Amino acid sequence: MSYSQKILNPNTTISDSNNQNITLREYPVPESSRPHNVAPATSMPYVNSNVSMNLLKDIVWYTAQSSGELGKLNISTGETSHIFLGKGSAPHRVIAGPDGAPWITDGGLNAIVRVDPFTENVTIYPLPQSAEYANLNTAAFDKNGTLCFTGQSGIYGRLFPSTGVIDIFDAPKGTGPYGITNTPDGSIYYASLAGNYVGRVDTNTGKVTILEPLTPEQGSRRVWSDSEGNIWVSEWNAGQLGKYDPQTAQWKEWKLPVDNPKPYAAYVDIKDKVWISDFGSNSIYIFDPLNETFIKFEIPSPEANVRQILGIEGEIWGAESGTDHILLIKTKDQ
Repeated sequence: MSYSQKILNPNTTISDSNNQNITLREYPVPESSRPHNVAPATSMPYVNSNVSMNLLKDIVWYTAQSSGELGKLNISTGETSHIFLGKGSAPHRVIAGPDGAPWITDGGLNAIVRVDPFTENVTIYPLPQSAEYANLNTAAFDKNGTLCFTGQSGIYGRLFPSTGVIDIFDAPKGTGPYGITNTPDGSIYYASLAGNYVGRVDTNTGKVTILEPLTPEQGSRRVWSDSEGNIWVSEWNAGQLGKYDPQTAQWKEWKLPVDNPKPYAAYVDIKDKVWISDFGSNSIYIFDPLNETFIKFEIPSPEANVRQILGIEGEIWGAESGTDHILLIKTKDQ
């Protein structure tokens, strides 16, 4: 089941007056979609793919959490369509897998969901009954093509796509596992919001090593890796951006330059610049690790609540859960 909507007049592109290399644009999506996460179809960080990217280059996926659907935005035509995921669905994150398909963590179905990008057929992988309600959050593929995921109720797990087998592990410190990322060497890290730590997952045994940031009770929410395997963390409670260097086992932290910051999403682009969404100022920040400076970009729509950021070369995408819009930041040069 799906439906489509033609968007004839996407919001006007806004140029940032302080940086002419940056433009912001908002794409409206169907009312009450409440897009939670977004993923360009060609964004596959640190995984190998045999899928022709030309077939998907204009497609951006988003999770329509309130309607239980996967959204599909064609940026060349402005058309959106929605794919129904099942009764009770409440999709959280969507990522593009090595098979070119969108993979979804669905808290409502308590399942991992795969949608064929061409036929739109939906495959549901329910969690084992022993997992009960996991409050599924985010997912990433490891170097072996295994889908690793988090559940905020206190679990993390992995799905083997070739067999459909799912392993569930109890998280250290219980509730909290939230954001997750892979690294260039195939490692997996996740953030625990309630546990206030970052976990490094052994992809062979499934065991976790706890890595604690410098600030206690910082509220590690989302994580992302740069090209060297450093782990960048949005620290929700502390209003900070954190960095963990696996080579030295050292942490660094930076406070966002605004009153009462609430950094939610973190994403590292191909030039190793770090992007952060801030609920407190309704803005997107870009952080340059070389000179340790922030640049702020205000989101045109008020109370946008960008919960996740992902991108490809020259494009940064955000899901505005508060406004029924998808945000695009085009970067000519950084």
